[in-house]
Amino acid sequence: MKTIKGPAIFLAQFLDDSKPYNNLKNICEWTASLGYRGVQIPAWDKRVIDITLAGQSKDYCDEIKGIVQEAGLEITELATHLQGQLVAVHPAYNTMFDNFAPAEYKGNPKARTEWAVNQVKSAASASRHLGINVMASFSGALVWPFMYPWPQRPSGLVEAGFAELAKRWMPILDHCKDLGIALCYEVHPGEDLHDGITFERFLEATGNHQAVNLLYDPSHFVLQNLDYLQYIDHYHSFIKMFHVKDAELNPTGKSGVYGGYQDWIDRPGRFRSLGDGQVDFAGIFSKLSQYGYDGWAVLEWECCIKSPVQGAEEGADFIADHIINVTEKAFDDFAGGVIDEATNKKILGIDN
Repeated sequence: MKTIKGPAIFLAQFLDDSKPYNNLKNICEWTASLGYRGVQIPAWDKRVIDITLAGQSKDYCDEIKGIVQEAGLEITELATHLQGQLVAVHPAYNTMFDNFAPAEYKGNPKARTEWAVNQVKSAASASRHLGINVMASFSGALVWPFMYPWPQRPSGLVEAGFAELAKRWMPILDHCKDLGIALCYEVHPGEDLHDGITFERFLEATGNHQAVNLLYDPSHFVLQNLDYLQYIDHYHSFIKMFHVKDAELNPTGKSGVYGGYQDWIDRPGRFRSLGDGQVDFAGIFSKLSQYGYDGWAVLEWECCIKSPVQGAEEGADFIADHIINVTEKAFDDFAGGVIDEATNKKILGIDN
């Protein structure tokens, strides 16, 4: 067993053009003052990193690392969710997802995809420059519009979609493999990788590529009514990153998992600040510790009620209180004695 590292915080939802959230130095000083020990950096936000330059220059990465260390923090991981999303976009979502790409790629899905692939590759190279061996991303989605089978899906549609998804990711995965980077997909509704079965489909489609791994976030499983503790039993060997995010699912006679197109505040399934939802974090930290997860526990704040500042202020202590300093000895060691092979045979009644 190993002790989980933390607390850390994902900066994406906190960055803003006002102080202290407006650049890497200021936001790191702010998070350190709250008791965090690490920061997860969104690779799409130039207020904290230029990921293209970071992929090219170790000197630039050393500067970024120095700013973070000056605040008393570590860089836990880079996150490429927005770029990863654009690796695979179904045409139905082209207009909306164009907002994730630079203006020159809007209206040109092929060029946008090429840009996204290069961005995720750059982030992998930057991770290597920073001395980090894990990186987060989304898978993107080609099959998601056909998630609920009506009209009935044509035979082979899902297989064809995952084959294409794997084809688009293979150059990135090979690049990550060459650099020793574990690419951790955040399994998430809206992505083709949204539960255990879809993760297994993708893993098979990539030929069980060794760079394919998981970012574990229980909040997305609460909203799907999926057993998020048993999920750890199934996939713990792939879990290399951990978002600590709370959620609740309170279905009614009018609305359930799909939410009725309502705003987040009115949906039965909602993201909440740590401790305000239904996630069994004591069970999660226990299971992850049991299976030897030694990565970071990273707060991701996406609450529909509480302010981000309050969520961040409360989150550091919440995570710290849940981290288990794993034992290095068995509780019943005091009752044991020195046993040798001969004694064991005697106990079992085995003749020499």
